[in-house]
Order: sequence, then C-alpha cells, then structure tokens
Amino acid sequence: MVLCSLGLAACAPLGPDYHEPQINWLADWQPSLYGEAGVDPQAADLSQWWQRFDDGVLTDLVNKARRENPGLRIAGLRLLESRALLGVATGLKYPQLQQLNATGAYVYEQHGSGLDREFNTGNASFDLGWELDFWGRFLRSIESADAAYFASITNQHDVQVLLAAQVARLYYGYKTTLQRIEIAQNNVALQQRSYQITEQLFQQGQGSELDLQQAKSQYLATQATIPALQLGLQQQRNALSALLGRAPDDLPELEGVDSRLPELTPLSLQQIPATLLLRRPDVRTAAWTAAAQSAQIGVAKAELYPSISLFGTFGWSGNSLELTDNVTTTALGPTMSWNIFNYGRLKNAVRVQDARLEQVLEGYRSSVLNAAREIDDAASRIAQTGASQTILDQSLTAAERSLEIASRRYREGYSDFQRVLDAQARSFAQADRAIVNRGDHVAAIIGLYQALGGGWQAATLETVIPAAVKHNMHERTDWGDLLDEPLATPAVPQPSSPSAASGATP
Repeated sequence: MVLCSLGLAACAPLGPDYHEPQINWLADWQPSLYGEAGVDPQAADLSQWWQRFDDGVLTDLVNKARRENPGLRIAGLRLLESRALLGVATGLKYPQLQQLNATGAYVYEQHGSGLDREFNTGNASFDLGWELDFWGRFLRSIESADAAYFASITNQHDVQVLLAAQVARLYYGYKTTLQRIEIAQNNVALQQRSYQITEQLFQQGQGSELDLQQAKSQYLATQATIPALQLGLQQQRNALSALLGRAPDDLPELEGVDSRLPELTPLSLQQIPATLLLRRPDVRTAAWTAAAQSAQIGVAKAELYPSISLFGTFGWSGNSLELTDNVTTTALGPTMSWNIFNYGRLKNAVRVQDARLEQVLEGYRSSVLNAAREIDDAASRIAQTGASQTILDQSLTAAERSLEIASRRYREGYSDFQRVLDAQARSFAQADRAIVNRGDHVAAIIGLYQALGGGWQAATLETVIPAAVKHNMHERTDWGDLLDEPLATPAVPQPSSPSAASGATP
C-alpha cells in the first residue's frame, strides 16, 4: 500500500502547474491614434522591418550589427550557459557516484634475525546512490531549468529587437544631423553675404553701424551652432561603431551617405492584432521566468518529505601475502533521510518561493502593460509628428517667402535691414525645426516597430556564436554536443488568443 502511494506521488510532482496569467483587458484594447491608412497584408511580419525603409546602407549596418554586436554575443553565450545548466538539472535524476576511495602500499620489513620480508597491500571502494524522485523534486528542477533556458532564448531575441532599433535610430539620427548641418551652413553663407554687404555700406558711409553689428551677431550666432551639431554627428558615429563592435569612428559605410530622410508609408495598426504584444520577446522572457519560478515551489515543497534512495557500496581489499585472501564486499539497500526537525525552516523556504513567484507574475503583467504603453506612445508620437510636419512645412514656406520679400524691399529701399535679419532668423529656425521634426517622425516609426517586438529572428548556433568563438570554447572545454545540437524553439501564444499558453509552455 505504501509503495502504491509513493508511486502515485511520483506521478504527481509537488507544487503548482504553471499557467500563464490571463490579461483580461487585452481583448478589448486596440490603439486607435494612428494607422487609418489602407490594409497592410504584411503588417504582422516585422522580423526584418528595416527593409521597408528601402535603404541598402541601413540593411547592411543592421546585418553587420547582428553578427558583430558584443551585447548580442553575450546574450547568445548566456543561452549556452542556461543550456548547460539544464544538463546539470537533468543529470541529477540519474544514479550518482558519491564517493570513490582507493589506496595502495608497498611494505618492507627488516628484522634483526635477518628474516626480511616485503609485500603489497591495497584496497578500493566506491559508493553509489540513486535518489528516487517520489516527490518530483528533480522533475520540477528540470522544468525550472528548461523554462530558464527558453527565457535565455527569448532574451536573446529581445536583444535583437533593441539592437535593430538602435542601429536604425542612430543611422537616421546621423542623417538628420547631416541635414541640420547643411541647413546651418547654407544660412551661414547667406548671412555672411549680408554681413559683407553691410560692412561695405558702413565703410562707404551709406549704412549704419547698428545694421553692421546686428548682421555680424546673427552670422556668428548661426556659425556657432555648427560645432555642436558636428559634435553630435561624431557621437552618433561612435555610438554606431560600438554597436558594430568596432573602434570609434570606424564606419566606412557612412562615407558618401546623403542627408535625405525616407518618405514612409504609414503602418496600419488596425491590421495588427493587439495580442501581438504578447509575442514580444521581453514579454515572453517574463512569462518563461515566471514558469521557471513556479517550478521552484515544487522543488522547495519536496524538501518537506523524506528523501528515499537506493544505496550501494562496492569494495575490494587484498595483499600479496599468501596467508590471507583478497576480500570483496558488496552492500545494497534503501536509505531514507528526512529533515523533520527543520520543518519550520523548510516551510518558510516554500513561502519564499511562492512570494517570488507572485513577484515575477506581477513583473509579467507589468511587462504587458509596458508593451501596450510603448505601442500607444509610439502611435501617438507618429500621429503628432506627422501633424506637426504639415504645419512646419507650411511655416517654412511662409518664412522663405518672407525672406524673399524682405530682401527685395530692402534692395528697393522700402524697408530697413532689420526686417531682412528677422526674416533670415525665422527662415533658419523654421528650416531647422522642420528637419528635427522629420527626424523625430522617422524615429517614432522605428519606435513603433520596436514596441511591436519586431526585428528578431529565430536563434541558431551559427548566429549565436561565431565559428572562431566556438572553436576557442571547444579547445578550452569539452562541450560535447552542446555547441552543435540545434537550439530549441520556445512556444508563443497565437495572435488570436489573449493567452494561448499554459503549463510549461508560456
């Protein structure tokens, strides 16, 4: 009867079976601030969203960053670490060699009677134990390690998402800064010409010193904006170099790049299921982390019950003397250990694991809320920068026309030079604001792709670690097949269901 009870317990591991929490509000949530454009049949395919920008330089930079970025390599190596830890957890369910002893000696005895003798003696023994997993402690440990392994895979996916967005944002930030420098240089040239004219007029006695000093002040002020812009340009180059794993300013790909920004077709959020955010890699990582912690409750609960093992000792001892025989010993039998006097401590250990589970579950819910917030923020930013761009373009057109009129009226003697200076200042300011806003609009679209979790592809050993690193690891350590076996593919909820995963497949 006892054996039957133990057998039933072995079929039902202690602790809860993990079920991914339902996000009740998600079924009715849909961002509506952006995306009234037509249907985009490829809206849900965001794995290589940067190709929609139709920019060969950007595609080349992203592909190189995916191969060379140090942070992505670290995420890949952590994946291999978690795979090895899964192997550790799996190995615990098999018999363990607990102790191995072996001794040997050569003995030489010399007696006063001249009866010297010599002989050899030795013994060897080893203990073998196999703890039976009646309470599912090892099973839950494997489940936890398995979920942690999947979490490392989705974390690597998340690093891909962040990396692609960072490269694109820096690249178009670089182009935006280039265009701002060009605008500033054009205005410097225009204002320098105005300053030279006022200087000549002043020297000829036909102009006032006030016009001269005002023209000079505006010319120098505009010129002073260029060094700060060039500093920003250099910092953007250095940041891109770091993402590609290179020394500062090692970016021949940017040589000859023009300053034009793309005219992008709006992405229709109406064609993207709201539940797509549940497939974001960071949300999946939070779900797998919760699954790993859930299994730890079962591991802690198993400590409350007796540990039953099969134990065996095998030994041999002998010597070279003919008077005694060699001895072989064998002992087999069950053993049981139970920390019954530490019951209070063990109960509190279970409570600790349960509290930790609730913390990571809250972290999962928070990650979903944060994902929704980022999508809505990005959509709002796209809508607002798009609306602002129309107004700023009209304002720039008006400022340029105002400058044209003011310059003509000054040449014809109908207005003073101050009107020209004011028009130049407004034209420069509006041109700079317009290009900054256009860059913000592109960055907002990149942010939307990132918020939707786009930009990752399934990890393979070839993409996780370069061949040279793999060779070094093989040379340094016996990795067996762990550096050659295909990586697992974590399950993800389908877009049609708020939470399609349960059990050990969040």
